[in-house]
Amino acid sequence: MSEKVAFLGLGVMGYPMAGFLSKAGHRVTVYNRTKQKAEKWLKEYNGKMALTPYETVKKASFVFSCVGNDDDIRSVTVGNEGAFLGLDAKAVFVDHSTVSAKVARELSNEAQKREFTFLDAPISGGQSGAENGTLTVMVGGDEESFQKAEPLIKNYSKMVKLLGPVGYGQLTKMVNQICIAGTVQGLAEGIHFAKSVGLNVEEVIKTISKGAAQSWQMENRYKTMNENFFDYGFAVDWMRKDLGIALEEARKNNAHLPVTALVDQFYSEVQALGGNRWDTSSLIARLDAKNQQNNK
Repeated sequence: MSEKVAFLGLGVMGYPMAGFLSKAGHRVTVYNRTKQKAEKWLKEYNGKMALTPYETVKKASFVFSCVGNDDDIRSVTVGNEGAFLGLDAKAVFVDHSTVSAKVARELSNEAQKREFTFLDAPISGGQSGAENGTLTVMVGGDEESFQKAEPLIKNYSKMVKLLGPVGYGQLTKMVNQICIAGTVQGLAEGIHFAKSVGLNVEEVIKTISKGAAQSWQMENRYKTMNENFFDYGFAVDWMRKDLGIALEEARKNNAHLPVTALVDQFYSEVQALGGNRWDTSSLIARLDAKNQQNNK
């Protein structure tokens, strides 16, 4: 069934996600803060564009957003000419941004006042997952709205699951980022150690990836980490934003995240090396930099 759909935010993730909805036959209207990105999208996919979130969502049954942070999602929803001002009752708003659980609950409460529903649905899988339609989507919200939105979300995902009420999607994404941080640091140290003692990194990883050390990061990032190539979309700046959200939530709930806090600081060292836009596997760069300093 073709639906009237709005999509707010055409970054490296939102651009292909909106494209999958268009290719599935839905009537998609897009909005992006930079107008040129929306114009480029229209050259590649069928759809329309609007100049404000308010205009984008008019008469839409489903609205999807994928923006940067708490301030960004507030801006496109309840800000000047925000989407919430133009949405019809009974519509479903699905936010794929990674933001705080607090802002997700705030926006859900505001949506209820306006008689439509809000799902927080952060994503994992990176740029390649968005481009290949294989994202993992972690959802918080009510069952009825989830069931309505799930068929559309499946156009760009391989796994979508309702995990509890609004906010639970964001809390699950925090768990995701906590786990990734420790895994990438361990892989960076392993590769760094292998090179330092003269091992063949390729052969070592081929061997240990068949055992208990195996991980997605190992399978997909060890080669580029070994080659100091860090251009895979999800930037260090964004990871620090995500880890900051997780650490703030941990302080509120008395959870202890010592490794996460340490890795967050390691990422700040990567930023100091000029790696703000490097991908998250660039943790190895700080180890190599320290090694070079020690050898001077």
